[in-house]
Amino acid sequence: MNGEESSLRPQSLLLTFLGDQVLGRDVCVYSGSVIDVFERAGIGEQATRSTLTRMVKRGLLRRQREGRRMYFGLTEHSTAVLRDGEHRIWQAGAVNRDWDGTWTLLGFSLPESWQRQRHDLRSKLTWSGFGPLFSGLWIAPGEVDVSDLVSELGLSAHVKVFRTHADAGMDIGAMIEETWELAELAARYAEFVRRWQPWETASPEAEEALVLRLRLQAEWLQIIRRDPRLPVKHLPDDWPAEQAEKTFRAVHDRLTPLARDAATRLLDLVPVRPDQT
Repeated sequence: MNGEESSLRPQSLLLTFLGDQVLGRDVCVYSGSVIDVFERAGIGEQATRSTLTRMVKRGLLRRQREGRRMYFGLTEHSTAVLRDGEHRIWQAGAVNRDWDGTWTLLGFSLPESWQRQRHDLRSKLTWSGFGPLFSGLWIAPGEVDVSDLVSELGLSAHVKVFRTHADAGMDIGAMIEETWELAELAARYAEFVRRWQPWETASPEAEEALVLRLRLQAEWLQIIRRDPRLPVKHLPDDWPAEQAEKTFRAVHDRLTPLARDAATRLLDLVPVRPDQT
C-alpha cells in the first residue's frame, strides 16, 4: 500500500481519526495519543505536531488544556466537514441508483484576466461533482446547490445555474464519457479493491487494526469525494464502484472490533469544556 499511503496527507488522516474517535462524542483527545497512533501509521511526531498546529490556525481544531496536557477537539467547521464525509460514506454511497433524470447546469463567463478566479471555480466545481460540458458550461447529476461555493468566490454576478433534463434523443452515456475521466476513476476503484480485498479475511493485531481502519477510511473517502456519483444505469456494465464499496464495508466490519479495543487502551479522552477555545 506504499503508493497510496504516500498520497494521504497527515491532515486527511487526522480528520479521519477525529471523525472516528471524537465526532459526536463531545470529547477532546490528548495530543500524545494522536502522536502515538500516527507513529504507528508511519508519521513522525514533528509532522503530527505541525499538522495539529496548522489545523488550529485554520479553524479545524480547538485546544483544551487539562493540567500540563493539551487536548484537541472539533470546531463547527471541522464538524461540518466530517458530517459531510460521514454522509458520503454511509448514506449516499458510491453507487447512484436513485437518479431522477435531473441535471444541474452551471454557466460562467469571466474576464480573460481572471485566471486565478477561473482556476478556483473549476477546482471547486470538480470537487462538487461537475464536469466540463463545454469550456464555460459545466454539468452535474442531480440537484447540486452551488450558492455557497459561488458566493465564497465572489462570482455570483458571473454565474448562472439551471436545473434541466436531457432531450429524449440524447446519448447520455456518450456525454458522460466525454465529460468525465471515467477510466481514471475506475482505475482508482479497481486499485482500492486490489489493495484492500486481502484484509477481508486477515486477522491483524488490535493496534495494527486501528491504523489499518484509519487508512481504509481515509483512502475510501479520498476516492468517493472525487466521484461525481454519475447515474449507474449510464455507466459501463463493469463499473467497479459497487465491488469497491463491498470491499470497503467488509474490511471495515472486520477491523472495527479490534480497532475499538485498541482505541480504548491507547486514547486519552476528556469531556469538552465549553469555556475553552
